[in-house]
Amino acid sequence: MLTTTFGALADPTRLAVVGRLSRGDATMGELAEPHRITPPAMTKHVTVLVDAGLVSRRRVGRTVVCSLRPEAFAEVEQWVGDLTAYWNSTVDRLEELLRGDGDGH
Repeated sequence: MLTTTFGALADPTRLAVVGRLSRGDATMGELAEPHRITPPAMTKHVTVLVDAGLVSRRRVGRTVVCSLRPEAFAEVEQWVGDLTAYWNSTVDRLEELLRGDGDGH
């Protein structure tokens, strides 16, 4: 799943769409406007995000409204948390060695 998520987020337009949706729901037109791309082009970008499980879309009358699926980012959050814990412990060990608190092994 991480590969799919990061693959979907690797495109700058899709990353910007996720950033916009983190502030609230938006229509396809609202998502396309800052990028000056056609509605069909934005539909392709949103479809990649939907297929990755990061975004949902629904019809409200004739309008398509997109929403972020925050729960879809739980795996990314866990992965980043694990990396952060690893690097924090590595830095802590280095600090101990530099202070002479460690046993040198």
